[in-house]
Amino acid sequence: MRKIAVLTSGGDAPGMNAAVRAVVRKAIHDGMEVYGVSHGYNGLINNDIKKMDLGDVGDMIHRGGTFLYSARCEEFRTEEGRQRAADNLKALGIEGLVVIGGDGTYMGAGELSRLGVKTVGVPATIDNDIVGTDVTIGYDTALNTIVDMIDRIRDTATSHERTFIIEVMGRDSGELALNAGLAAGAETIFIPERNTKMEDVAERIQAGLDRGKKHSLIVVAEGVMSAEYCSNELAKYINIETRISVLGHIQRGGKPSASDRVLGSRLGAYAVNLLQDGRSGVGAGISKNELTATDFTYVRVHDKQYDNSIYLLSKELSI
Repeated sequence: MRKIAVLTSGGDAPGMNAAVRAVVRKAIHDGMEVYGVSHGYNGLINNDIKKMDLGDVGDMIHRGGTFLYSARCEEFRTEEGRQRAADNLKALGIEGLVVIGGDGTYMGAGELSRLGVKTVGVPATIDNDIVGTDVTIGYDTALNTIVDMIDRIRDTATSHERTFIIEVMGRDSGELALNAGLAAGAETIFIPERNTKMEDVAERIQAGLDRGKKHSLIVVAEGVMSAEYCSNELAKYINIETRISVLGHIQRGGKPSASDRVLGSRLGAYAVNLLQDGRSGVGAGISKNELTATDFTYVRVHDKQYDNSIYLLSKELSI
């Protein structure tokens, strides 16, 4: 393989730049030409593709976001749009493509693979919801950001003796809420994978008040409900003063942690190796610290299972 390209798509995740850097430098090290695609699948359709050299990825490993940019692309959802993207790659003699992103990005890569473009995915999403890898790029940084924010909120909750409801990202996955809640000592955690009754939450808070507890923390994954809705529902069962805090996109930003820089570097370089080996339609991943490759077809039809033991532990420790 002589020429490959790399793009980032979907929501940005800290460590994406480390992965792009690894793809570029690994490919050049192995004697290949490598091209960067700007603005995700939009860039493929609009031919926003340029050759990259070592200097293009200098001083990028520590930066958050993605310097290749990311964007939604409705045209790529059509057969004509996908064919145009494939044709643009083939016209430049590009034989392989590394796509860095989440489940939607993988779906697009699978379609390109079907059209004859060799594609390999690199899992980058703060939700940590991609099958075929123990952890995704960006998750560790986002988790630490959330815990840091909750620690700060706890100071105010303690000072004013209030219950704070913190809304975190996680539309379909409760990974961030679950592990952040456990790490921050939250009394209650709402995740999409579990049905938690509000009256049980109220009873737990009341039991804490009865033994002299002055404040409580509730972590809510956005896929379950909003923090505001949670506050209104809780008020139906218990008379307490609550405050809400929606962390929003701050969870995605910031410098990637050391773990995400290492993970991005390992998976980016491994994706190049997979293309060199003739693999296509697979996502790179890591399992028990070993690099793995999982077919897109398997990734798309399976949901990543959350660790129920973590959920149970959080309830046991928050009495």
